[in-house]
Amino acid sequence: MRNRGSQLLILAAAALAYAFLLGPLLIVIGASFDGGSQPFFRFPPEEVSLRWYLNIPEKYWSALGLSFSIAVAAAALATLLGSLAALGIARGTVGGKGLLETYFRFPLQVPFVVTGVVFLQFYYLVADATGIDLIGTPWGFVFAHTFFCVPYAVGAVGSVITHDLDRSENAARIAGATEWRVLRRITIPALKPGLFSGFFFAFITSFGDVPVSVFLASSGTTPLPVEIFQTLQFDYDPTVLSISTLVVLISTGFVIAMQRLVGLDIVLPGSRR
Repeated sequence: MRNRGSQLLILAAAALAYAFLLGPLLIVIGASFDGGSQPFFRFPPEEVSLRWYLNIPEKYWSALGLSFSIAVAAAALATLLGSLAALGIARGTVGGKGLLETYFRFPLQVPFVVTGVVFLQFYYLVADATGIDLIGTPWGFVFAHTFFCVPYAVGAVGSVITHDLDRSENAARIAGATEWRVLRRITIPALKPGLFSGFFFAFITSFGDVPVSVFLASSGTTPLPVEIFQTLQFDYDPTVLSISTLVVLISTGFVIAMQRLVGLDIVLPGSRR
């Protein structure tokens, strides 16, 4: 009886945790199907309709494409830089590895609003010195997003670099394998969980960013989160619920597809396998 009571308590706690995490998403999804013309948020919907899905403005689709492109580019660049940094920290002979780890975690310790202001001022200086204006450009967003995405890649890749990997690589070298073959057949496959996890967390962080992007956006180049933020700042738009629901469904499908295709478990940055 005591064991059964403990199990029920654990199940109840788990149900509450899932309700807390998924409840807001389910409410937004449900409210997006309310076809009424009321200028306020209503859940549950009184009139189920696809009205707001069929009337999503073109600006949201353009912003969604821009956000996706920025997130992919920033995550790829952050994963590349973070992987090199993680390998250097784990296998480098230079002292002060703890200081280096702290250095690469530093972007997460700085408030994102401060990061946005810093990059805004930095881009102004670059424009004055070179004539290249990065404000309101896709690459301007990519460089800024890469700055705060690198720590996720460093943590994720660093978590899968183990002594077993070193022994496998050394065994392959002793057997006569070239460095390229060791990298292709042993190192990269062993790092794949960390590479995937680092890319995934970097992508999600970049895709949903507002505090940094709001400083770098322009009238013609605005990521989706900033577009939604600016819209709701002045008025309530029911189509925001529709595009948000589509983003949730697309993101969920993306995660499931990647896990099935790649066959990897997500490694939390900083954890150890």
